[in-house]
Amino acid sequence: MYAKTLLALSAAGCLLSSHAMAQSFQPDRYQITRLEPANWWAGMQHPQLQLLVYGKDIAKLTPALNYDGVSVTGVERTANPNYLFVNLSLAADVQPGDIALQFSLNGETLLSHSYPLLQRRANSAKRRGFNPADVIYLLTPDRFANGNPANDNMPGMPDKANRNDDNGRHGGDLAGMQNALPYIADIGFTTIWPTPLTENNQSAYSYHGYAATDLYNIDARFGTNSQYRDFVAAANSKGIKVIQDIILNHIGYQHWWLKDLPDSNWLNSQSFLTGTAFVGTNHNRSTVQDPYASIVDSAQFTDGWFVDTMPDLNQRHPLLATYLIQNSIWWVEYANLAGIREDTYSYADKQFLSEWARRLMLEYPDFNIVGEEWSPNPLIVSYWQRGKQNKDGYVSHTPAMLDFPLYDAMLKALTDDESWNGGWIGLYEMLSNDHIYAEPFNLVTFEGNHDTARIFSLLNEDMALYRMAISYLLTMRGIPQMFYGTEIAMTSPKVRDDGKVRADFPGGWAGDKVNAFTGKGLNSSQKSAQQLVKTLLNWRKTASAIHSGKLMHYAPDRGTYTYFRYNDKQTVMVVMNKQHQPVTLDLARFNEVLQQGKTATEVITGNSIKLDKQLTVPARGTLVLDIR
Repeated sequence: MYAKTLLALSAAGCLLSSHAMAQSFQPDRYQITRLEPANWWAGMQHPQLQLLVYGKDIAKLTPALNYDGVSVTGVERTANPNYLFVNLSLAADVQPGDIALQFSLNGETLLSHSYPLLQRRANSAKRRGFNPADVIYLLTPDRFANGNPANDNMPGMPDKANRNDDNGRHGGDLAGMQNALPYIADIGFTTIWPTPLTENNQSAYSYHGYAATDLYNIDARFGTNSQYRDFVAAANSKGIKVIQDIILNHIGYQHWWLKDLPDSNWLNSQSFLTGTAFVGTNHNRSTVQDPYASIVDSAQFTDGWFVDTMPDLNQRHPLLATYLIQNSIWWVEYANLAGIREDTYSYADKQFLSEWARRLMLEYPDFNIVGEEWSPNPLIVSYWQRGKQNKDGYVSHTPAMLDFPLYDAMLKALTDDESWNGGWIGLYEMLSNDHIYAEPFNLVTFEGNHDTARIFSLLNEDMALYRMAISYLLTMRGIPQMFYGTEIAMTSPKVRDDGKVRADFPGGWAGDKVNAFTGKGLNSSQKSAQQLVKTLLNWRKTASAIHSGKLMHYAPDRGTYTYFRYNDKQTVMVVMNKQHQPVTLDLARFNEVLQQGKTATEVITGNSIKLDKQLTVPARGTLVLDIR
């Protein structure tokens, strides 16, 4: 069905550019259908701005302006006469105001447009991104909370709300997220990462947000651009930062470009234009770094499509590259973001990725960006992080990466039997690989996400193992991220089932019998999980040893794993025991970092523990000991 749809789009829209030139000249027909970005800001570090102007035969016109500190440095045209790319230069001291753009033909002005150049927020460039003092709450907006049922279905959007369909839209929105801010703050999260909110006007399966049809607008079923900006401001007022999920690799097959592509090579592997077989990515992410990789394998990885409904973008096209870079910067400045999570990171062109991140960090030096490189191999993940000295000379400017290797090792450590080469030892050895990362403490660690089965299910709904996983996540180096519902031990099938993994958060819809926001209807395990997360998160807010302290870990011993986070003010000792009987540890082993005779507070229970010569760890127990 999707292939036929794409072919229809080709016939109806993409071929427009081939016959538009032949149509007769009608000056009164000239109008701007789209101009992106719709505004910019004075005082940005990068002095160039490129405007995409779209309209019937617009490329026949010549732009001009008269504004102090702004000049037109050139125009660029493509094979499609309906697009005109206007290059502007902005002086460092240019003042905010409305730029009068004029478009002429043969000396006659046929169009004018007032382009807003806005004043930046105070200290916008000095914003601080998410960091190891934060804990990120990842949520799927459509499945979190429905604050405004009136926008569940919108005119012109065929994918209608249906809560009975795991793969359909359920109605969660920005209003619901904003209503939930008191709950999120009370639990102790300091950063929110919603999966993509930009328009996904696909005919089906549009709820997840990863098939954008308009990169400059929030999906109307979530709300509006201004409502998104208000949500960020409301979150900030509660001490909560917001990360935006951005996709540079692909778009949705019903993106407005597909009706009239800006250029013939705007997309990779444009098989749908010719009716040839679909070419998908091979997912061989190692080819980017492999010194022996074939060109055909490397090209298929980056240029193949994820699925036939997600056209793959050609970031090597300079106009598209600039468009995507400006779009990311625009959202940061417009919405006042504290970070970006970049989806399917390595699938995009690597040189483009370097420039994209460089430009963002140029504007916001203390910003943070985390890339998704879904590999259990730390050699592959470390390649993409800022500061890594790569053998091939590749330079990245992306500060953080998602720590898939540690996630994978943690799951295996918790579920495998203890042996000389199984259980905790795998996690211990994976952490020892940190020497290959440029900034290991800036990696984003996690217990699961919207693409993985729920951790409580993967741990066989074992509350003791769940307690170990959460305690490890919130005390280990890095920036922890939790998936919505983990705090109440939500479950899912163990095999991947996106619709069930992204189940509705209980209490997010009127009439829900269980309400996690208030605690109504939660069972004992859910209440225990929620209290555990709340206790650790709120303690973590003032735990400087966790935010910026050093790390020392000790080889696993008799089914236990012990590590320390410490600085001059605080020492945190974490011990996890997978055995079904208590284990007594000789504290002399830890003399390098632990002074004997100290009294610690066990964070989870609040009990005081004297650290003298020995420490007994309960069966299947976890101890988080705060020594100040």
